[in-house]
Amino acid sequence: MPNGKLTARKVETAKQGSHEDGGGLRIVVSPSGSKRWVLRYTIDKKRREMGLGSFPEVSLVDARDFRHEARKLIASGTDPINQRKAVSLEKHETPTFDMCSKLYIESKRPEWSNAKHATQWTNTLRDYASPIIGNKPVDQVNTDDLKLILKPIWLTKTETAKRVRNRIENILNWAKANKHRSGENPAAWRGHLDHLLPKPEKIAKVVHHPAMPYQELPKFIQLLTSTRESLSAKALFLTILCGTRTSETLNAQWSEIDLEDHLWTIPEERMKAGREHRIPLTEQMVTLIQSIPKINQFVFPGMKKNKPLSNMAMLVALRKLGYGQYTVHGFRSTFRDWCAEQTMFPSEIAEAALAHANRNKVEAAYQRGDLLEKRRTLMEAWSLYATSIDLPANVTTLVAART
Repeated sequence: MPNGKLTARKVETAKQGSHEDGGGLRIVVSPSGSKRWVLRYTIDKKRREMGLGSFPEVSLVDARDFRHEARKLIASGTDPINQRKAVSLEKHETPTFDMCSKLYIESKRPEWSNAKHATQWTNTLRDYASPIIGNKPVDQVNTDDLKLILKPIWLTKTETAKRVRNRIENILNWAKANKHRSGENPAAWRGHLDHLLPKPEKIAKVVHHPAMPYQELPKFIQLLTSTRESLSAKALFLTILCGTRTSETLNAQWSEIDLEDHLWTIPEERMKAGREHRIPLTEQMVTLIQSIPKINQFVFPGMKKNKPLSNMAMLVALRKLGYGQYTVHGFRSTFRDWCAEQTMFPSEIAEAALAHANRNKVEAAYQRGDLLEKRRTLMEAWSLYATSIDLPANVTTLVAART
C-alpha cells in the first residue's frame, strides 16, 4: 500500500505484539488487548521512541499524519519529543521540575563544549533531585525540598552536593524566566541556603591535583623517553611540554598542527575558556610529533575506530613508571611553579601559556594579543629544562633575562 503496510482492518484485528506500518510507525498490542501507537526514529545518532496515543482514539490515518509531521521536524534537526514538550508547556498546566530540567539541558547543549556536561547534569539530577521533586510542579519547589535533597549528601559528598544545588538553582531560574514560577529561588546559596547548611570549605579541604615538583621533572622525562615508546607515553610527554589539559592533547588532530611554522592551534570549541589557543612548538615538541605515525585524523588515535586514546591512557603510563602519586593535570602546576621560582618571565606570559583567562578585566581589555612570541621563548626554556637532565638550575633564568 502507498501509505504503509497496515490497513484499518488489520489494526482492528491485530493480535498481541508489534505490527509495523513503515517509516518507524507501529501499533503495539498488549496482552490485555489494548493498542497504542509508537513512532521510532533516530536523531543525532540516538534512537528515540515516541508514543502517539491509543487506538481507537488515534486512528491509522491520524497516526500516519503524526508520522508525517514528525519526519518533517526530524529533517529540520528538531526532536519531535522535545517539540511536543515545549508546546505542552505553552498550552497546559505548570510543568514539573523534571520537564523543566530536560528542556533546560536541551537549551544549553549548543553552548557546552563538552558533550559530557549534558550527561553529568542528567545523571546527578536523576539520582538526587528527581526522587524528591521530579514530579512536583516547578512552581511548588521550596526550601524544604532543597534541604531534603542536600542534607543527606552535604557532609559526605560535598562536591557533588554543590553541583546539585547549583544545577537546581539554574533550572529554577530558567523556569522563572519562562514564567513557570515566581518569587525567590529556594536553591540560592548566598543569603539563603548559606544560613542553613555549613560552608563547603569548612567541611572538606579542596584537594588539588597532586603535582610533581619541578626539580624531579628532568629525571622523570629521561625515564619516560628512555623506557617508553608507547603512544600514551608520547601523549604524556607532549602534554608536559605544552602545558595542555588531558582532553586538549588526546583530541589533537593533525589539521591543527603546522610543523613548518612550529605552531599548534587548538580551536575554541575544544578549549575550556572557549577561546582559540595557539601553542608555539619547540624543536623537542616537533621531533616528538614527527615520531608519531599518521593513522587517522587524531594525533593520538585509540583502539576504537575514529576515536582518540582514552582519558586514562596517560595516567596509566604515569603509574607504570612508578609515579602513581601524581596526576597528569598536575604537570600544569609543575610548569607554573617552575615559571614562578626559576625564571624571570612575567606571570601573564605563564598564565597565557596555560590558556588561563586574565582575571584583571582592565588588563584583559587592553591585552588583545596572545603573547605568542614571548610564549615561544618561554616554551623553549621549559623544553630545554625538562629534557636536559644535567641542566644548571639557573639556565632558564639566564634565557629569560637575555630575552
